[in-house]
Amino acid sequence: MNRYLAKATIVGALGGLLFGFDTAVIAGTTEQLSSVFHLTPWTLGLTVSIGLAGTILGSMTSGLLGQKIGGREALRIMAILYTLSAVGCAFAWNWDALMVSRFVGGIGIGGSSVLGPVYIAELAPAKWRGRMVGLFQINIVVGILLAYLSNYIIVMQHLGAAQWRWEFGMAIVPSAIFLFMLYGIPRSSRWLVTTNQTDEALDVLRLMGSPNSEEELQEIIASVHLERGVKSEPLFNGKYNLPIFLAITIGLFNQLSGINALLYYSNSIFASAGFSSNAAALQTVGVGLVNLLATLLGMSLIDKLGRKTLLLIGSVGMVFALAGVAGIFYTDTHHVLLMWLFMMFIVFFAVSQGSVIWVYISEVFPSRVRSKGQSVGCSSHWIMNAIIAGIFPIIAAKSHALPFVFFAVMMALQFFVVLFIYPETKQKSLEQIQANFGLG
Repeated sequence: MNRYLAKATIVGALGGLLFGFDTAVIAGTTEQLSSVFHLTPWTLGLTVSIGLAGTILGSMTSGLLGQKIGGREALRIMAILYTLSAVGCAFAWNWDALMVSRFVGGIGIGGSSVLGPVYIAELAPAKWRGRMVGLFQINIVVGILLAYLSNYIIVMQHLGAAQWRWEFGMAIVPSAIFLFMLYGIPRSSRWLVTTNQTDEALDVLRLMGSPNSEEELQEIIASVHLERGVKSEPLFNGKYNLPIFLAITIGLFNQLSGINALLYYSNSIFASAGFSSNAAALQTVGVGLVNLLATLLGMSLIDKLGRKTLLLIGSVGMVFALAGVAGIFYTDTHHVLLMWLFMMFIVFFAVSQGSVIWVYISEVFPSRVRSKGQSVGCSSHWIMNAIIAGIFPIIAAKSHALPFVFFAVMMALQFFVVLFIYPETKQKSLEQIQANFGLG
Protein backbone atom coordinates (compact mmCIF):
# COMPACT_ATOMS: atom_id res chain seq x y z
CA MET A 1 0.00 0.00 0.00
CA ASN A 2 1.53 3.33 -1.07
CA ARG A 3 0.20 6.86 -0.81
CA TYR A 4 -1.04 6.97 -4.43
CA LEU A 5 -3.11 3.81 -4.02
CA ALA A 6 -4.38 5.01 -0.64
CA LYS A 7 -5.35 8.40 -2.06
CA ALA A 8 -7.18 6.93 -5.06
CA THR A 9 -9.06 4.51 -2.82
CA ILE A 10 -10.06 7.17 -0.31
CA VAL A 11 -11.25 9.59 -3.00
CA GLY A 12 -13.12 6.84 -4.86
CA ALA A 13 -14.83 5.95 -1.60
CA LEU A 14 -15.77 9.55 -0.73
CA GLY A 15 -18.87 9.16 -2.87
CA GLY A 16 -20.01 6.78 -0.16
CA LEU A 17 -19.82 9.55 2.44
CA LEU A 18 -22.18 11.72 0.40
CA PHE A 19 -24.33 8.66 -0.24
CA GLY A 20 -24.62 8.05 3.51
CA PHE A 21 -25.14 11.72 4.37
CA ASP A 22 -27.99 12.12 1.90
CA THR A 23 -29.51 8.82 3.01
CA ALA A 24 -29.71 9.84 6.67
CA VAL A 25 -30.19 13.61 6.61
CA ILE A 26 -33.83 13.25 5.55
CA ALA A 27 -34.60 11.64 8.93
CA GLY A 28 -34.23 14.96 10.72
CA THR A 29 -36.39 16.88 8.25
CA THR A 30 -39.51 14.71 7.95
CA GLU A 31 -41.43 16.37 10.80
CA GLN A 32 -40.82 19.91 9.56
CA LEU A 33 -41.37 19.02 5.92
CA SER A 34 -44.71 17.45 6.84
CA SER A 35 -45.70 20.69 8.56
CA VAL A 36 -44.31 23.20 6.03
CA PHE A 37 -45.64 21.43 2.95
CA HIS A 38 -48.72 19.86 4.62
CA LEU A 39 -47.64 16.32 3.75
CA THR A 40 -49.78 13.24 4.29
CA PRO A 41 -48.20 9.80 4.96
CA TRP A 42 -48.44 9.21 1.22
CA THR A 43 -46.75 12.49 0.15
CA LEU A 44 -44.16 12.15 2.92
CA GLY A 45 -43.24 8.73 1.55
CA LEU A 46 -43.07 10.26 -1.93
CA THR A 47 -40.79 13.05 -0.68
CA VAL A 48 -38.39 10.47 0.73
CA SER A 49 -38.62 8.03 -2.17
CA ILE A 50 -38.27 10.59 -4.99
CA GLY A 51 -34.57 10.72 -4.24
CA LEU A 52 -34.50 6.96 -4.53
CA ALA A 53 -36.19 7.16 -7.92
CA GLY A 54 -33.17 9.21 -8.94
CA THR A 55 -30.82 6.57 -7.56
CA ILE A 56 -32.52 3.95 -9.73
CA LEU A 57 -31.92 6.06 -12.82
CA GLY A 58 -28.36 6.79 -11.73
CA SER A 59 -27.51 3.18 -10.98
CA MET A 60 -29.04 1.91 -14.24
CA THR A 61 -27.23 4.40 -16.48
CA SER A 62 -23.92 5.05 -14.76
CA GLY A 63 -22.48 1.64 -15.61
CA LEU A 64 -22.63 2.39 -19.33
CA LEU A 65 -21.33 5.89 -18.66
CA GLY A 66 -18.40 4.46 -16.69
CA GLN A 67 -17.55 2.03 -19.47
CA LYS A 68 -17.62 4.83 -22.03
CA ILE A 69 -15.68 7.63 -20.31
CA GLY A 70 -14.11 5.82 -17.35
CA GLY A 71 -15.02 5.66 -13.68
CA ARG A 72 -13.04 8.73 -12.65
CA GLU A 73 -14.70 11.04 -15.17
CA ALA A 74 -18.13 9.60 -14.44
CA LEU A 75 -17.63 10.14 -10.70
CA ARG A 76 -16.92 13.82 -11.42
CA ILE A 77 -20.35 14.11 -13.02
CA MET A 78 -21.91 12.49 -9.97
CA ALA A 79 -20.11 14.98 -7.69
CA ILE A 80 -21.55 17.89 -9.68
CA LEU A 81 -25.05 16.43 -9.31
CA TYR A 82 -24.50 16.03 -5.55
CA THR A 83 -23.53 19.69 -5.23
CA LEU A 84 -26.45 20.96 -7.29
CA SER A 85 -28.84 18.84 -5.22
CA ALA A 86 -27.51 20.12 -1.89
CA VAL A 87 -27.88 23.74 -3.00
CA GLY A 88 -31.35 23.09 -4.45
CA CYS A 89 -32.67 21.38 -1.31
CA ALA A 90 -31.31 24.08 0.98
CA PHE A 91 -32.92 26.89 -1.02
CA ALA A 92 -36.05 25.09 -2.25
CA TRP A 93 -38.84 27.67 -2.56
CA ASN A 94 -41.64 25.09 -2.79
CA TRP A 95 -42.29 21.35 -2.62
CA ASP A 96 -41.78 20.88 -6.37
CA ALA A 97 -38.30 22.46 -6.22
CA LEU A 98 -37.42 20.21 -3.28
CA MET A 99 -38.59 17.13 -5.17
CA VAL A 100 -36.54 18.01 -8.27
CA SER A 101 -33.44 18.67 -6.16
CA ARG A 102 -33.78 15.38 -4.30
CA PHE A 103 -34.24 13.54 -7.60
CA VAL A 104 -31.04 15.09 -9.01
CA GLY A 105 -29.15 14.13 -5.85
CA GLY A 106 -30.52 10.62 -6.15
CA ILE A 107 -28.96 10.28 -9.60
CA GLY A 108 -25.60 11.17 -8.06
CA ILE A 109 -26.06 8.65 -5.25
CA GLY A 110 -27.09 5.83 -7.57
CA GLY A 111 -24.26 6.58 -9.94
CA SER A 112 -21.59 6.69 -7.27
CA SER A 113 -22.88 3.45 -5.71
CA VAL A 114 -22.02 1.78 -9.02
CA LEU A 115 -18.90 3.67 -10.02
CA GLY A 116 -17.08 4.01 -6.68
CA PRO A 117 -16.79 0.32 -5.77
CA VAL A 118 -15.92 -0.68 -9.34
CA TYR A 119 -13.19 1.97 -9.54
CA ILE A 120 -11.65 0.80 -6.28
CA ALA A 121 -12.00 -2.93 -7.12
CA GLU A 122 -10.14 -2.41 -10.39
CA LEU A 123 -7.23 -0.70 -8.63
CA ALA A 124 -6.98 -2.90 -5.55
CA PRO A 125 -4.66 -5.92 -5.11
CA ALA A 126 -6.60 -9.15 -4.45
CA LYS A 127 -5.43 -9.53 -0.84
CA TRP A 128 -6.69 -6.04 0.10
CA ARG A 129 -9.67 -5.72 -2.23
CA GLY A 130 -12.33 -6.58 0.34
CA ARG A 131 -11.08 -4.00 2.81
CA MET A 132 -10.39 -1.36 0.16
CA VAL A 133 -13.79 -1.63 -1.51
CA GLY A 134 -15.16 -1.81 2.01
CA LEU A 135 -13.93 1.76 2.51
CA PHE A 136 -16.90 2.78 0.37
CA GLN A 137 -19.22 1.23 2.94
CA ILE A 138 -17.23 2.76 5.81
CA ASN A 139 -17.68 6.16 4.21
CA ILE A 140 -21.40 5.49 3.87
CA VAL A 141 -21.75 4.93 7.60
CA VAL A 142 -19.44 7.88 8.35
CA GLY A 143 -21.77 9.97 6.22
CA ILE A 144 -24.79 8.60 8.09
CA LEU A 145 -23.20 9.45 11.44
CA LEU A 146 -22.24 12.94 10.26
CA ALA A 147 -25.80 13.52 9.03
CA TYR A 148 -27.32 12.45 12.35
CA LEU A 149 -24.75 14.48 14.28
CA SER A 150 -25.26 17.61 12.19
CA ASN A 151 -29.04 17.19 12.49
CA TYR A 152 -28.73 16.98 16.28
CA ILE A 153 -26.46 20.03 16.46
CA ILE A 154 -28.83 22.02 14.25
CA VAL A 155 -31.83 20.94 16.35
CA MET A 156 -30.08 22.26 19.44
CA GLN A 157 -29.61 25.66 17.76
CA HIS A 158 -33.41 26.19 17.70
CA LEU A 159 -33.43 27.66 14.20
CA GLY A 160 -37.18 27.39 13.87
CA ALA A 161 -38.68 27.20 10.38
CA ALA A 162 -35.23 27.34 8.71
CA GLN A 163 -33.98 24.19 10.48
CA TRP A 164 -34.67 21.78 7.61
CA ARG A 165 -32.86 24.06 5.14
CA TRP A 166 -29.71 24.03 7.27
CA GLU A 167 -29.89 20.24 7.58
CA PHE A 168 -30.02 19.79 3.81
CA GLY A 169 -27.49 22.57 3.16
CA MET A 170 -24.76 20.93 5.22
CA ALA A 171 -24.14 18.56 2.27
CA ILE A 172 -22.76 21.42 0.14
CA VAL A 173 -19.32 21.33 1.82
CA PRO A 174 -18.49 17.60 1.40
CA SER A 175 -19.94 17.64 -2.13
CA ALA A 176 -17.56 20.41 -3.19
CA ILE A 177 -14.59 18.69 -1.50
CA PHE A 178 -15.37 15.42 -3.30
CA LEU A 179 -15.51 17.17 -6.68
CA PHE A 180 -12.18 18.94 -6.05
CA MET A 181 -10.36 15.76 -4.95
CA LEU A 182 -11.52 13.79 -8.01
CA TYR A 183 -9.08 15.88 -10.06
CA GLY A 184 -6.09 14.31 -8.28
CA ILE A 185 -6.54 10.58 -8.94
CA PRO A 186 -5.66 8.35 -11.96
CA ARG A 187 -7.92 6.40 -14.26
CA SER A 188 -8.46 2.68 -13.66
CA SER A 189 -5.77 0.46 -15.18
CA ARG A 190 -8.32 -2.17 -16.18
CA TRP A 191 -10.51 0.42 -17.91
CA LEU A 192 -7.45 1.78 -19.72
CA VAL A 193 -6.67 -1.71 -21.01
CA THR A 194 -10.21 -2.16 -22.31
CA THR A 195 -9.73 1.06 -24.31
CA ASN A 196 -6.30 0.00 -25.63
CA GLN A 197 -4.38 2.54 -23.55
CA THR A 198 -1.90 -0.03 -22.25
CA ASP A 199 1.03 2.36 -21.79
CA GLU A 200 -0.97 4.54 -19.42
CA ALA A 201 -2.34 1.39 -17.74
CA LEU A 202 1.23 0.26 -17.04
CA ASP A 203 2.06 3.68 -15.60
CA VAL A 204 -0.97 3.46 -13.30
CA LEU A 205 0.02 -0.03 -12.12
CA ARG A 206 3.49 1.22 -11.28
CA LEU A 207 2.04 4.28 -9.55
CA MET A 208 -0.22 2.05 -7.49
CA GLY A 209 2.81 0.05 -6.31
CA SER A 210 2.23 -3.21 -8.18
CA PRO A 211 5.08 -5.61 -7.24
CA ASN A 212 5.25 -6.89 -10.83
CA SER A 213 3.47 -4.35 -13.01
CA GLU A 214 4.46 -5.94 -16.34
CA GLU A 215 3.14 -9.34 -15.32
CA GLU A 216 -0.06 -7.86 -13.89
CA LEU A 217 -0.60 -5.86 -17.07
CA GLN A 218 -0.29 -9.01 -19.18
CA GLU A 219 -2.78 -10.77 -16.92
CA ILE A 220 -5.25 -7.93 -17.35
CA ILE A 221 -4.68 -7.86 -21.12
CA ALA A 222 -5.28 -11.62 -21.29
CA SER A 223 -8.51 -11.30 -19.35
CA VAL A 224 -9.88 -8.64 -21.70
CA HIS A 225 -8.25 -9.76 -24.96
CA LEU A 226 -11.32 -11.63 -26.16
CA GLU A 227 -13.58 -8.86 -24.95
CA ARG A 228 -12.33 -6.07 -27.19
CA GLY A 229 -14.43 -7.20 -30.11
CA VAL A 230 -17.52 -7.76 -27.97
CA LYS A 231 -17.70 -4.64 -25.80
CA SER A 232 -21.41 -4.49 -26.56
CA GLU A 233 -21.98 -8.05 -25.36
CA PRO A 234 -25.38 -8.19 -23.63
CA LEU A 235 -25.44 -9.01 -19.94
CA PHE A 236 -28.61 -11.10 -20.11
CA ASN A 237 -27.41 -13.82 -22.46
CA GLY A 238 -27.63 -16.87 -20.19
CA LYS A 239 -24.02 -17.43 -19.18
CA TYR A 240 -24.10 -14.71 -16.53
CA ASN A 241 -27.16 -16.07 -14.74
CA LEU A 242 -25.33 -16.87 -11.50
CA PRO A 243 -23.56 -13.50 -11.16
CA ILE A 244 -26.81 -11.72 -12.04
CA PHE A 245 -28.71 -13.73 -9.42
CA LEU A 246 -26.07 -12.98 -6.79
CA ALA A 247 -26.00 -9.25 -7.55
CA ILE A 248 -29.79 -8.87 -7.66
CA THR A 249 -30.52 -10.88 -4.52
CA ILE A 250 -27.84 -9.27 -2.38
CA GLY A 251 -29.19 -5.89 -3.45
CA LEU A 252 -32.78 -6.89 -2.63
CA PHE A 253 -31.94 -8.48 0.71
CA ASN A 254 -29.93 -5.43 1.73
CA GLN A 255 -33.12 -3.38 1.65
CA LEU A 256 -35.48 -6.15 2.77
CA SER A 257 -33.60 -6.05 6.07
CA GLY A 258 -35.36 -2.73 6.71
CA ILE A 259 -32.11 -0.82 7.20
CA ASN A 260 -33.11 2.27 5.26
CA ALA A 261 -36.62 2.34 6.71
CA LEU A 262 -34.84 2.77 10.04
CA LEU A 263 -32.39 5.35 8.69
CA TYR A 264 -34.99 7.45 6.85
CA TYR A 265 -37.65 7.38 9.56
CA SER A 266 -35.57 6.90 12.71
CA ASN A 267 -36.78 10.12 14.31
CA SER A 268 -40.40 9.20 13.60
CA ILE A 269 -39.92 5.64 14.85
CA PHE A 270 -38.45 6.81 18.16
CA ALA A 271 -41.14 9.48 18.47
CA SER A 272 -43.84 6.84 18.00
CA ALA A 273 -42.31 4.98 20.94
CA GLY A 274 -42.70 8.06 23.15
CA PHE A 275 -39.33 9.82 22.80
CA SER A 276 -39.20 13.64 22.53
CA SER A 277 -37.85 15.26 19.34
CA ASN A 278 -34.52 16.15 21.01
CA ALA A 279 -34.19 12.67 22.51
CA ALA A 280 -35.05 11.08 19.16
CA ALA A 281 -32.35 13.12 17.42
CA LEU A 282 -29.82 12.06 20.05
CA GLN A 283 -30.86 8.40 19.74
CA THR A 284 -30.14 8.52 16.01
CA VAL A 285 -26.60 9.75 16.73
CA GLY A 286 -26.14 6.66 18.88
CA VAL A 287 -27.43 4.48 16.04
CA GLY A 288 -25.00 6.15 13.61
CA LEU A 289 -22.03 5.69 15.96
CA VAL A 290 -22.77 2.00 16.52
CA ASN A 291 -23.21 1.59 12.76
CA LEU A 292 -19.73 3.02 12.17
CA LEU A 293 -18.01 0.90 14.82
CA ALA A 294 -19.73 -2.28 13.64
CA THR A 295 -18.83 -1.54 10.01
CA LEU A 296 -15.17 -1.14 10.98
CA LEU A 297 -15.43 -4.55 12.66
CA GLY A 298 -16.97 -6.01 9.52
CA MET A 299 -14.18 -4.56 7.37
CA SER A 300 -11.57 -6.16 9.61
CA LEU A 301 -13.26 -9.55 9.20
CA ILE A 302 -14.35 -9.55 5.54
CA ASP A 303 -11.06 -10.86 4.14
CA LYS A 304 -10.57 -13.26 7.08
CA LEU A 305 -13.95 -14.89 7.70
CA GLY A 306 -15.18 -14.23 4.17
CA ARG A 307 -18.27 -12.72 2.59
CA LYS A 308 -20.56 -15.73 2.93
CA THR A 309 -19.79 -16.38 6.59
CA LEU A 310 -20.51 -12.77 7.54
CA LEU A 311 -23.83 -12.83 5.65
CA LEU A 312 -24.92 -15.98 7.51
CA ILE A 313 -23.98 -14.59 10.93
CA GLY A 314 -25.73 -11.30 10.18
CA SER A 315 -28.92 -12.99 9.01
CA VAL A 316 -29.39 -14.81 12.31
CA GLY A 317 -28.72 -11.73 14.44
CA MET A 318 -31.04 -9.51 12.41
CA VAL A 319 -33.92 -12.01 12.64
CA PHE A 320 -33.83 -11.92 16.44
CA ALA A 321 -33.44 -8.13 16.63
CA LEU A 322 -36.26 -7.39 14.19
CA ALA A 323 -38.57 -9.89 15.85
CA GLY A 324 -37.90 -8.14 19.16
CA VAL A 325 -38.75 -4.72 17.70
CA ALA A 326 -41.97 -6.10 16.24
CA GLY A 327 -42.83 -7.55 19.65
CA ILE A 328 -42.36 -4.18 21.39
CA PHE A 329 -44.64 -2.38 18.96
CA TYR A 330 -47.21 -5.21 18.96
CA THR A 331 -47.49 -5.32 22.77
CA ASP A 332 -46.81 -1.59 23.26
CA THR A 333 -44.56 -2.46 26.21
CA HIS A 334 -40.85 -2.48 27.12
CA HIS A 335 -40.11 0.63 25.04
CA VAL A 336 -36.84 1.03 26.93
CA LEU A 337 -35.55 -2.01 25.01
CA LEU A 338 -36.25 -0.46 21.61
CA MET A 339 -32.94 1.38 21.40
CA TRP A 340 -30.98 -1.74 22.42
CA LEU A 341 -32.72 -3.90 19.82
CA PHE A 342 -32.08 -1.31 17.13
CA MET A 343 -28.42 -1.29 18.18
CA MET A 344 -28.33 -5.08 17.94
CA PHE A 345 -29.89 -4.92 14.47
CA ILE A 346 -27.40 -2.27 13.33
CA VAL A 347 -24.43 -4.30 14.59
CA PHE A 348 -25.45 -7.48 12.75
CA PHE A 349 -26.40 -5.55 9.60
CA ALA A 350 -23.15 -3.58 9.53
CA VAL A 351 -20.84 -6.57 9.98
CA SER A 352 -22.70 -8.55 7.31
CA GLN A 353 -24.81 -6.92 4.60
CA GLY A 354 -23.40 -3.47 5.20
CA SER A 355 -19.80 -4.65 4.81
CA VAL A 356 -20.34 -7.21 2.06
CA ILE A 357 -22.79 -5.82 -0.52
CA TRP A 358 -20.61 -3.42 -2.50
CA VAL A 359 -17.58 -5.73 -2.35
CA TYR A 360 -19.56 -8.74 -3.53
CA ILE A 361 -21.34 -7.00 -6.42
CA SER A 362 -18.03 -5.56 -7.65
CA GLU A 363 -16.40 -9.02 -7.65
CA VAL A 364 -18.80 -11.41 -9.36
CA PHE A 365 -18.81 -10.05 -12.94
CA PRO A 366 -16.02 -10.21 -15.56
CA SER A 367 -14.49 -6.96 -16.84
CA ARG A 368 -16.48 -6.92 -20.07
CA VAL A 369 -19.78 -6.59 -18.22
CA ARG A 370 -18.68 -5.51 -14.72
CA SER A 371 -20.12 -2.01 -14.91
CA LYS A 372 -23.36 -3.31 -16.39
CA GLY A 373 -23.57 -6.01 -13.73
CA GLN A 374 -22.84 -3.49 -11.00
CA SER A 375 -25.70 -1.40 -12.37
CA VAL A 376 -28.09 -4.36 -12.20
CA GLY A 377 -27.18 -5.18 -8.60
CA CYS A 378 -27.36 -1.56 -7.49
CA SER A 379 -30.62 -1.06 -9.36
CA SER A 380 -32.25 -3.94 -7.50
CA HIS A 381 -31.01 -2.37 -4.26
CA TRP A 382 -32.38 1.08 -5.09
CA ILE A 383 -35.69 -0.12 -6.56
CA MET A 384 -36.46 -2.06 -3.38
CA ASN A 385 -35.23 0.88 -1.32
CA ALA A 386 -37.65 3.22 -3.10
CA ILE A 387 -40.56 0.81 -2.65
CA ILE A 388 -39.94 0.35 1.06
CA ALA A 389 -39.29 4.05 1.69
CA GLY A 390 -42.51 4.94 -0.09
CA ILE A 391 -44.84 2.49 1.64
CA PHE A 392 -43.26 2.30 5.12
CA PRO A 393 -45.01 5.40 6.55
CA ILE A 394 -48.34 4.22 5.14
CA ILE A 395 -48.08 0.72 6.66
CA ALA A 396 -46.53 1.98 9.91
CA ALA A 397 -49.45 4.40 10.33
CA LYS A 398 -51.73 1.35 10.54
CA SER A 399 -49.40 -1.03 12.43
CA HIS A 400 -45.93 -0.21 13.75
CA ALA A 401 -45.20 -3.92 14.25
CA LEU A 402 -46.10 -5.28 10.81
CA PRO A 403 -43.12 -3.87 8.83
CA PHE A 404 -40.64 -5.38 11.28
CA VAL A 405 -42.33 -8.79 11.13
CA PHE A 406 -41.88 -8.68 7.35
CA PHE A 407 -38.22 -7.64 7.62
CA ALA A 408 -37.51 -10.49 10.07
CA VAL A 409 -39.04 -13.06 7.69
CA MET A 410 -36.94 -11.72 4.80
CA MET A 411 -33.73 -12.09 6.81
CA ALA A 412 -34.64 -15.68 7.61
CA LEU A 413 -35.07 -16.26 3.87
CA GLN A 414 -31.71 -14.59 3.19
CA PHE A 415 -29.98 -17.07 5.51
CA PHE A 416 -31.06 -20.07 3.43
CA VAL A 417 -30.41 -18.44 0.05
CA VAL A 418 -26.85 -17.51 1.10
CA LEU A 419 -26.25 -20.92 2.70
CA PHE A 420 -27.20 -22.96 -0.37
CA ILE A 421 -26.34 -20.68 -3.32
CA TYR A 422 -23.76 -18.00 -2.55
CA PRO A 423 -20.08 -18.88 -3.31
CA GLU A 424 -17.19 -17.53 -1.27
CA THR A 425 -14.89 -15.01 -3.03
CA LYS A 426 -12.36 -14.06 -0.36
CA GLN A 427 -8.63 -14.09 -1.19
CA LYS A 428 -9.28 -14.59 -4.93
CA SER A 429 -8.33 -12.30 -7.80
CA LEU A 430 -11.12 -11.04 -10.05
CA GLU A 431 -9.84 -13.33 -12.79
CA GLN A 432 -9.84 -16.39 -10.47
CA ILE A 433 -13.43 -15.67 -9.42
CA GLN A 434 -14.54 -15.60 -13.06
CA ALA A 435 -12.66 -18.84 -13.76
CA ASN A 436 -14.54 -20.51 -10.88
CA PHE A 437 -17.80 -19.32 -12.44
CA GLY A 438 -16.70 -20.79 -15.78
CA LEU A 439 -16.34 -17.28 -17.23
CA GLY A 440 -12.57 -17.00 -17.42
